[in-house]
Amino acid sequence: MPDAADADGLTVGQVSARLGVTVRALHHWDEIGLARPSLRTAAGYRLYTAGDLERLHRIVVYRELGLGLDGIRSVLDDSTADVPGALRAQRAQVAERIERLRRLGAGLDRMIDAHERGLLLTAEQQAAIFGPRWNPDWSAQARRRYGDTEQWRQYAERSASRGPEEWQAVADAVAEFDRALGDAMDAGVTPGSPEANRLVERHREVFASYFPLTRQMQVCLGRMFETDPGFAAHYDGIRAGLATWFRRIIDADARAHGIDPDTATWE
Repeated sequence: MPDAADADGLTVGQVSARLGVTVRALHHWDEIGLARPSLRTAAGYRLYTAGDLERLHRIVVYRELGLGLDGIRSVLDDSTADVPGALRAQRAQVAERIERLRRLGAGLDRMIDAHERGLLLTAEQQAAIFGPRWNPDWSAQARRRYGDTEQWRQYAERSASRGPEEWQAVADAVAEFDRALGDAMDAGVTPGSPEANRLVERHREVFASYFPLTRQMQVCLGRMFETDPGFAAHYDGIRAGLATWFRRIIDADARAHGIDPDTATWE
């Protein structure tokens, strides 16, 4: 075996530093026969020649392009290998990954916007979907008031995946529920009755379009529907006294499930 001085080669450590490849990777490539050092010192240390270094340069280039080690071996050692074809196939895979990352980036942008804005609709779209009395500033007001809550995060996650058609379906479901609520009150449905309890359950299902609603949280909403001027005006605009009646059927249903409406909290 020639001495290191005679070989005039590079050690594993020197090659690692020069190519930016770990010593472990060089040892692995040696073990699998992909890039073996041509020389060794009398003491048995590996030494890489200029030719070895050239091969390693090519391995590093192809690896950075995403080729696997078997593919690299074929490109370097198989004289019949279709190198342009292999590179085109790799390019197609890279293009697919880029497209997936682009979609991921777009999804992240929507999620960020949803957490910051709530509704990802223009003012015109909101008016068309929710009606002319809808105030586009309501979403920003809700963000300032509830932005640090778990419910806002859940709402944002739902909002990020919705466009105008999905929000129209939500608005239609809410409008249909409001009509059913008014019709039930007109029909004399009494709080605590099966019909009233079904309406309360339906309200939780419809409201789940925004975030999951527990019975205790529903009781808190019922209070707000009756006492908040905006909500009270909405329900009483459907039927006079509907805001109070709605709270009563919510409270009755809560009592039937062991919840005291007077002490219920947002949980």
